[in-house]
Amino acid sequence: MSLLPLTSALFVIQIHAFGAIFALLLGLVILVLGKGTRLHFWAGRTWALVMLMVSLSSFFISQNPIIGPFGIIHVLSVMTLVGLARALYSARKRDFRAHGRAMMALYFQALILAGVFTFAPGRIMNRVLFSAAELSIILPLILGFAGFAVLLGFTLRKNLALTRR
Repeated sequence: MSLLPLTSALFVIQIHAFGAIFALLLGLVILVLGKGTRLHFWAGRTWALVMLMVSLSSFFISQNPIIGPFGIIHVLSVMTLVGLARALYSARKRDFRAHGRAMMALYFQALILAGVFTFAPGRIMNRVLFSAAELSIILPLILGFAGFAVLLGFTLRKNLALTRR
């Protein structure tokens, strides 16, 4: 493992990657925290701002462009911005069930699912974690991580369904 590929990347890529890592960790803490507390409120606001930064920064990264400087990954960025607006609107309307579902969907789609794809061969995060000799274990690790994420998602969804507001 070496951070050199990331630290030598464009500054916008560094902002994007470190923001996504922070959002991944903070999001996990928020999912574990008690809901409706001041800590949940402020951690959630911080998470939303970081996700906004991560989404907006992606528009300045143009790897594998299809239309102009934009690629397929930018569709996910737009979906993240729409989902974030929907989640915040639900919280403002005090529809906490819709808010929780929207936030969980954002966490898993924008961070877990997108995060799995960042480890594809040729990507910066792949070079951060794996050397050329370790390429043969990438697929099992990605599949294992994806399986864990799906299992965690089902568990959290079940827990969210049990807690009524």
